[in-house]
Amino acid sequence: MPASKSINRRNRQFPSKISTTQFVKLYILHLLIEKDYYGNELIDEIKKRIDYKWEPSPGMIYPLLRNLESNNYIIGWWEEPSKRSIRHYRITDEGIDNYKKIKLLYKPIIDDSLVIIKNTIKDIYGGM
Repeated sequence: MPASKSINRRNRQFPSKISTTQFVKLYILHLLIEKDYYGNELIDEIKKRIDYKWEPSPGMIYPLLRNLESNNYIIGWWEEPSKRSIRHYRITDEGIDNYKKIKLLYKPIIDDSLVIIKNTIKDIYGGM
């Protein structure tokens, strides 16, 4: 596709070109590189790191964890196997490789989203 056509292509997703699910998947893998977590702990850590402005729901986190586990990007184990109440997760070598790949892939998309938000604030609210 010629460069002029790709530039003029309309992007209907606003303000970000990355889905919430993609963002949370990236964040989960990022956190699991640092240490092992369980589901609610991941929710709390993401919420804390983005200054309590938003938090992923359990309905988003747990299906993502199951998906990441089924793709061998993470492994999970029960704290008390007989109770099956708290499942901890650790990233695998495949998960680290996938994290590095999507981290590079999403960086320009996240940068574009930041530019959109900064320019909107500057234009509408006179900067901040």
